[in-house]
Amino acid sequence: MSSISKEQVRSALMQVLHPEVEKDLISLDMVQDLIIQEKYIAFTLELPSKNDALADLLKDQATQAIQKFVDAEAIVDITTGINISVAKRMEGEPSGEPSAGETQQTEASSEATQGLLPTVKHVIAVASGKGGVGKSTVASNLAVSLAKLGLQVGLMDADIYGPSVPIMFDVHEKPTITTQRKLEPILKHGVHLVSMGFLIDPDQAMIWRGPMVTSAVKQFMQDVAWPELDVMVLDLPPGTGDIQLTIVQSVPLRGAVIVSTPQPVALEDARKGIAMFDKVRVPILGLVENMAWFSPPDHPESKYYIFGKQGARQLAQQQQVPFLGEIPLVEEIRKAGDAGTPVSIKDPTSAQGQAFRTMAERVLQSIEALEATGEGQEEMSISFHE
Repeated sequence: MSSISKEQVRSALMQVLHPEVEKDLISLDMVQDLIIQEKYIAFTLELPSKNDALADLLKDQATQAIQKFVDAEAIVDITTGINISVAKRMEGEPSGEPSAGETQQTEASSEATQGLLPTVKHVIAVASGKGGVGKSTVASNLAVSLAKLGLQVGLMDADIYGPSVPIMFDVHEKPTITTQRKLEPILKHGVHLVSMGFLIDPDQAMIWRGPMVTSAVKQFMQDVAWPELDVMVLDLPPGTGDIQLTIVQSVPLRGAVIVSTPQPVALEDARKGIAMFDKVRVPILGLVENMAWFSPPDHPESKYYIFGKQGARQLAQQQQVPFLGEIPLVEEIRKAGDAGTPVSIKDPTSAQGQAFRTMAERVLQSIEALEATGEGQEEMSISFHE
């Protein structure tokens, strides 16, 4: 099957006319940042001013044109932005180079919070301030541990650049598309899964700008046929950037789980992660200390604190947030994840399996405590161009 080209998409969009000037979107230069990944097509539609009705009309017509003239199964993701130079082009004037204040970056879409993930009771984010601390391992084992506790669980891999779910769950087939044109999550180990890694070639690099990444995350919320879930676990990329802000803007999080190793450099970034969630009024469900100690297989009773001792526990006390437990640094956790069966499934009675179960139980306790008090993230409105 031949791949979709940018020329095909642009040709299709030439069939979409602006209703006020009867010129097409391409000649008006309203289409920017066109990205194509197999059947996934994303771009920014620039308007001269904020006009939700016109934006919705043009987005619908553009989607229909692409699905009619390019590929009926294309998944089209359009983000609207503001660029006053478009007005000059509509009037036939040369726009010239816009000044620094003339062009605004992509606006966040204005879907109502309740319109996203209506079948999910609790949404929790697993985050870390820096990479390499085992966040995806913790997220995967948290999800399967919650499922083993009898909950209906989903796991959304929001790390677009470095998706880990396909390997950690040994899922490499593409999801099916429902008759309502939504992606069907893949069920594995009792967890409903969605990941960008299911949609692209594993050897293909995701060379996307920030707006395209955040658009993909939001599509995983609104264009996936999520079943009724007790808990959805979001595996976030490291840091405190666009994807995290998109999520806290788009859906009310019950809370966040912060993952860190005991070493000071990781703890400092974890502290920043806690501050970010606090700033956007997302409760912290707790802090997990991963790679807490190393026990040699031939001396399992010995503990070597390679990255320091109880650093995350101490940070949790300082920040007055729950401490969810210590996960040891053992080879079996890595092997199980690489083999596609999280250790919570492969060896639940081991010390590491029990540690993940304890963590999951404590996360549930934090959720129940917040639910009892009615606490949770307040409805947010964050502008990404500010």
